[in-house]
Amino acid sequence: MKSNYSKGLITLFVMITTIMQVMDMTIANVALPYMKGSISATQDQISWVLTSYIIAAAIMTQPVNWFVSRYGRRKIFLVSIIGFTVASMLCGMAFSIEEMVIYRILQGIFGAALVPLSQSTLLDINSKENRGSAMAIWGMGVMVGPIAGPVLGGYLTEYYNWRWVFYINVPLGIIACLGIIFFLPDSKKEKNDFSTIGFSLLSIAIASLQLMLDRGQQLDWFNSHEIVIYFGLTISSLWMFIIHTRYSKNPFISIVLFKDLNFIISVLLIFIVSVIFLATLALLPAFMSLMGYSVLDVGILIAPRGVGTFIAMVIIGKLINKVDPRLLVLLGLLLTAIALYKMSEFTTFVPQNMIIITGIINGLGLGFIFVPLSTVAFSTLPHKNRVEATSFFSLVRNIGSSIGVSIVTTLLIRNTQINHAYLSESITLSKFWMMKHYLPQFIQQNDSIVYSILNKNMNLQAMTIGYIDNFKIMMICVIASAPLILMLRNPHKK
Repeated sequence: MKSNYSKGLITLFVMITTIMQVMDMTIANVALPYMKGSISATQDQISWVLTSYIIAAAIMTQPVNWFVSRYGRRKIFLVSIIGFTVASMLCGMAFSIEEMVIYRILQGIFGAALVPLSQSTLLDINSKENRGSAMAIWGMGVMVGPIAGPVLGGYLTEYYNWRWVFYINVPLGIIACLGIIFFLPDSKKEKNDFSTIGFSLLSIAIASLQLMLDRGQQLDWFNSHEIVIYFGLTISSLWMFIIHTRYSKNPFISIVLFKDLNFIISVLLIFIVSVIFLATLALLPAFMSLMGYSVLDVGILIAPRGVGTFIAMVIIGKLINKVDPRLLVLLGLLLTAIALYKMSEFTTFVPQNMIIITGIINGLGLGFIFVPLSTVAFSTLPHKNRVEATSFFSLVRNIGSSIGVSIVTTLLIRNTQINHAYLSESITLSKFWMMKHYLPQFIQQNDSIVYSILNKNMNLQAMTIGYIDNFKIMMICVIASAPLILMLRNPHKK
């Protein structure tokens, strides 16, 4: 076991890489409108700036275990950090949409290894008693990164330039690279066979699923032949991958992972939590803009969510070895459900204190879920499967996040249309006449202006109801996932 000094420095440098990677999933969101004009991209094309990164990172997450066993952890860490830093710099220098997409793909390919490698490194350098505290530190980076991304992205775009959204990674990458060179020890190397068939099938399934989710709303889902093709590729590739994993002598993902009940249940729970986490993060900024808050106000008001997560991580670090982690996960689910319930009571304008309070409660809940779940997931797995398990854990977390954003976006658009239709039914000719002749703002206005004002207000109400419905659905999903905790085993007991 390494000295506390070495462990502290290794933890610092691997956490820098974690925050860099997860923050890049959301930091570019705020800059997209500014980026679109600068690189001459259409609305349809600019979405590929996000999609290309997510697909590349998801596909390259799972082979991390093979690369580490073949070339060693230290070398793969260095290659990933250098490649990610250079790709970030190239993204900042891009002058066309084609260049931007290519560099974002490179950024995703090199960045894919950073999160699973940082998690497995912290698990390896800490004793079993200290792994809970290590996962609290790691979880802080994973949870706070996506929250801080839009805030930092909005600030850099507002006061400097959208290119600094990518340039910010360069100094961080250099610091992390030097730290890994001087302090991170190498791991044992083994010559394992690489399952090309398994990797290809899983890659096709992930890419098809991501494309289906990203383009589904644009193309009206299954009314489009393109979406049907993506769906068919996803199902068939995933089915063949499962068969290959079950019967192959050299599966791409070890069958040992799927025989560990703690790991499988934890993966299911982290999938649900990831759906809720990023879906909520995607809905709130747009909803707050609808209420009239500026971009900077939105960033400031979302920040307390990270404060809640930070407080939860500090508490968890103290309790994880003394309290049954399953109780902590249950408490986290309860707090998340309470936050979503309070958010389902939002109106067309919510005071700042209510947004801050619900954000802190939500952050606390997610913190109480994420760290104990990460601890339980790997507590009963063999040491040799740890990198592979952390890679799969990260893969499922990323897929859950993508699915969550796609689902809530689709539901919001469709529910808004339905709600608008219901509200329109209540506006009769007699009510319209009374509004026009007796309400001060409508007197002396012609019919077309009154219709426009009414339509604008109905759109506002319809969208607000749509957001509220999404928060209610997510609350129900959180409550429905609670019974899964009963299937977990307490890692403190042999």
